[in-house]
Amino acid sequence: MNVPNEFDIGGKVCVITGGSGVLGSEMAKAIGMNGGTVVILARGRDGLQATSDELAELDIDHLTVPASVLDRTELEAAAETVIDEYGRIDVLINAAGGNSPEATTDTETSFFDLPKDGFETVLNVNFVGTVLASQVFGQYMVERGDGVILNVSSMNAFTPLTKIPAYSGAKAAVSNFTEWLAVHMAHNYSADIRVNAIAPGFFLTEQNRYLLIDAETGEYTDRGQTIIDHTPQGRFGDPEDLSTTVLWLLSPGSEFVHGAVIPIDGGFSAFSGV
Repeated sequence: MNVPNEFDIGGKVCVITGGSGVLGSEMAKAIGMNGGTVVILARGRDGLQATSDELAELDIDHLTVPASVLDRTELEAAAETVIDEYGRIDVLINAAGGNSPEATTDTETSFFDLPKDGFETVLNVNFVGTVLASQVFGQYMVERGDGVILNVSSMNAFTPLTKIPAYSGAKAAVSNFTEWLAVHMAHNYSADIRVNAIAPGFFLTEQNRYLLIDAETGEYTDRGQTIIDHTPQGRFGDPEDLSTTVLWLLSPGSEFVHGAVIPIDGGFSAFSGV
């Protein structure tokens, strides 16, 4: 008896925005090591080259394309490059995002002093970039009648954290947009174009390290310790923790999962603090 592998992603062409970042590059490795073809989109050529070198060492079929998620012309050119190279786009992962110190309150900067530019930067790269990439790459899925769009939300979308109003608001918008786009695609184009999101808990990245780890002592900041205390598994997430959930959401094994936002948080969202 030939039993199909419901978690097989072999041969899928997967575009990852922000693919040179910590979480994006980890997802790229997981996809590539399980037979997928990876296309990395990012702004910085140095980051693209470093990620390309890592993927090459693992013998992963990949392509790197410089593009900003906030420039539709660059995204359209990137999509054409992918089609010219592989002839198809099966998956879009919207991993571009991050917070900024200029959109973060602290002892020296109150909410009333947050600069408009810092706030807009965070909203744009997290939310607007997700929308633009979904428009550009989603059109190719509509033409084929199937595909997967996977957005990256956050725990902040469930309950906003202190100090980071722009990031919390942007990720809440990503979760809402995920649900909206899932319904829109199914009602207007194809029920086989699935749209979901992951909501990572607290992962150490270059964008948030300054908030969680004291640079001088290497110990948790008060904020970092509070997060650990409210995470039942008692640790920050490792990028590898995302891999199995991502692979599941891209595979036929999750074909009835649509419009969902999946927490990957060590239990943070389940714990009331009591």
